[in-house]
Amino acid sequence: MAMDVHGRDLRYFVAVAEDLHFTRAAERLFVSQPALSKQIRMLERQLGVELFERDRQGVRLTAVGAALLPYARRVLADWDAAAEIVERAKTEQRATLVVGMSTSPGRGGLLPAIRSRFSEVHPAATVRLRQVSWEDSSAGLADGSVDAAFVWLPMPDAERYEWVVVAEEQRHVALPDTHRLAPRQEIDLRDLLDEPFIALPESAGVLRDHWLAKEDRAGHPARIGAECASADETYEALVDGRGVCLLAAGNAPLLTRGGIVTRPVRGISPSRFALAWRAGDGRPLVRAYAEAGRLASGRRRPT
Repeated sequence: MAMDVHGRDLRYFVAVAEDLHFTRAAERLFVSQPALSKQIRMLERQLGVELFERDRQGVRLTAVGAALLPYARRVLADWDAAAEIVERAKTEQRATLVVGMSTSPGRGGLLPAIRSRFSEVHPAATVRLRQVSWEDSSAGLADGSVDAAFVWLPMPDAERYEWVVVAEEQRHVALPDTHRLAPRQEIDLRDLLDEPFIALPESAGVLRDHWLAKEDRAGHPARIGAECASADETYEALVDGRGVCLLAAGNAPLLTRGGIVTRPVRGISPSRFALAWRAGDGRPLVRAYAEAGRLASGRRRPT
């Protein structure tokens, strides 16, 4: 028996079997009654058996037709479900992925490299970058306003997120070019311990502590000269002499404007820049962007 029956033929068969009337079934299918009758006869010839008995009293299913009906319905239901899944996947591929950031993720072509790899998998998707204040160390992940985000580690409520580290950078200190330590090419952390520091807002939590070098101070408390939530605010505080500021080497251009210099700091752990997303988020666009970040950074897949 030939097995290449079309879905259209099964739909025609099911419609007639449910209505037991060719004219009503044809109206429901938006085809002519002669065309429907022709397709049913072709299906019967293909299967080598009659599916309907036709006489003056009406239309009835044969025993073979009655046996086929539940399977035909099941095939059509499965195909409808598959078509819905395909449409949903197509919509996701055309969707927009919102990526948060508090500082530029440029870093030697990192962002274009991620975008290029992501576009290979989802060419119809749009990536939209969203600038988020330093007050939110999750760069929009915490309140759900972004789908993924470039963040500095550590993150508050770390168990809520997954991430891949895309860059590790030495921490520098930014200070006025008139500062007593500015002539040095490198500065020891111990020489900065009593300096007033420009800090992130308290809402930044553990990330605020990181940029105050709390983990490397051996219990020596940080003096806070100012709190700032943007590069412009930080620059103004530096120029005003309200303190010094730790930052990643890649962010030095944000602050090295007139009157400000940056120097590498010895005796301090490096900073880690990561692409993060909410734990358990299995959406294809999110996972594809995360994988693109991993590939672009040259990181191995977690084991």
